[in-house]
Amino acid sequence: MDGVDLAYCTFEKTDSGWKYELLQTKTYPYAQKWLDLLTNIHDFNANLVRDVDNELGLYFSQLIENFINDQQLVPDFISSHGHTAFHRPADGVTLQIGNGDVMSTKLRIPVVNDFRKRDVLLGGQGAPLVPMGDHLLFKDYDICLNLGGFSNVSYLQGNERLAFDICPVNMALNEASSITGSAFDPEGRMARSGDIHERILQDLEALDYYKLDGPRSLGREWYSKNFRPKMYSKKIPPIDLLATLTEHIALRISTTLSRMEGKYVLVTGGGCFNDYLMERIQALSDKDLNIPDEKLVSFKEALIFAFLGVLRMRNEVNVLSSVTGAPKDHCSGVIHKP
Repeated sequence: MDGVDLAYCTFEKTDSGWKYELLQTKTYPYAQKWLDLLTNIHDFNANLVRDVDNELGLYFSQLIENFINDQQLVPDFISSHGHTAFHRPADGVTLQIGNGDVMSTKLRIPVVNDFRKRDVLLGGQGAPLVPMGDHLLFKDYDICLNLGGFSNVSYLQGNERLAFDICPVNMALNEASSITGSAFDPEGRMARSGDIHERILQDLEALDYYKLDGPRSLGREWYSKNFRPKMYSKKIPPIDLLATLTEHIALRISTTLSRMEGKYVLVTGGGCFNDYLMERIQALSDKDLNIPDEKLVSFKEALIFAFLGVLRMRNEVNVLSSVTGAPKDHCSGVIHKP
């Protein structure tokens, strides 16, 4: 929900593995209209979702065209994650909007999108998909941790790549910050000044999701139904809510990391800019947390979805069954040609 991340990347397959360059990047913040639509789309009827899907495809196309023209780029194709409108893999449902057919027609460039649907139809979680990129592009790290709307982690256990979503991060913190009139809590300063509410912390820690084993993923529907009611179960000042949420996130992440082999953790995503959150995770963890340069922190997911598009164009495996729980590794994504 921060905006639309665009990244212009190149990839090369060498004898020692895949290499990448992250050449140009830009984030286009969402206007309030889009924030309102995308925050509430999971409550819309099918016809309205279809309309928003097409309109978002047009909006993405305009942003991509601006980016291409401003940077004088000549891309081979566009690889688009889209915006997740629905994600209920247990019901066989996942939908990422931002219509790929509309985009390829408007831009006159091939578009690869809809990376999750095939995995869900095969019986997998359809998420997370980034671990494929972790496995091939960031194999120097034992663990890759992303702090986005949700936190997710990818790691090697023996020779097998495993991954899952851990807990909400920015989705919860930004909502709590909005109560104060601020879209987010810069560097975690408000959370740092608050007091932890032990009862709310205990209620959050007791959520059933944290007891699950194996491939598992989170979506906005779960957050709205299960997490938010616990956040607001007691009326407390926003800074105390932020302090409590930060402690919960740090506990969940540090507890999760402690169960994993290896020491070196690559940490990316917007949560890296929350100094207080990073301090609490490090204080509770025995791992070596490594934050790369700001460009990779902010655009690693865009980079990896570009890479998933490369693998799709080459008809190579880009989804790991060990991560999603699908019955087999496979190549996912729909190619739209202009």
